[in-house]
Amino acid sequence: MTARTPDSAREIPEATVARLPVYLRALTSLAEAGTTTCSSEELAAAAGVNSAKLRKDLSYLGSYGTRGVGYDVEYLRYQIAREIGVEQDWPVVIVGIGNLGHALANYSGFRSRGFRVVALLDADPSRHEEVVAGLEVRSFDDLESIVAEHAVSIGVIATPAVAAQAVADRMVATGITSILNFAPTVLSVPDGVDVRKVDLSIELQILAYHEQRKSVVTGSEVVS
Repeated sequence: MTARTPDSAREIPEATVARLPVYLRALTSLAEAGTTTCSSEELAAAAGVNSAKLRKDLSYLGSYGTRGVGYDVEYLRYQIAREIGVEQDWPVVIVGIGNLGHALANYSGFRSRGFRVVALLDADPSRHEEVVAGLEVRSFDDLESIVAEHAVSIGVIATPAVAAQAVADRMVATGITSILNFAPTVLSVPDGVDVRKVDLSIELQILAYHEQRKSVVTGSEVVS
């Protein structure tokens, strides 16, 4: 097996980047089940993709498989984790500690995947000093000092839509360069700032579309 060197590094397509965490999760599950090696077909099945796509995605990282043997699960897991940056500890701040903010703060998957929530902030004074997941909810006015103290570069927005842009603007002003946005609105940010949007209602609407399509197909089959 050979590892990719900086000189041979290629830009990884965004679609591939989006699938790398899925492969990492599948490899983690395989490792926890005691699997030491796996074929591309086995890994693809565990990740829910086809094997050709998986092999193409992994080719951007380098050659980590051995013909006739497959992939070393722990080694490939390490290489993908290193590629996407979760081998290091990323401090994260969550703004908006309503029901969704509470759920995010209590999500154990952050810590196990390399993310450490260092602060929970809310503009509502009635929430201040409330303890959630072992952290005291602090005033949004403390954002600047927290970012400076913990070198935070990733912020999570779980506020109502009307407040999200102002929160994003202030995050950017403090030096945060990556934002995970759960508010149901599109954020405007300057170049160099990455935003990932998670809209649960849109995901449900997409599922509703597919359910409707199934009903139409089923109905047409019954008619015929």
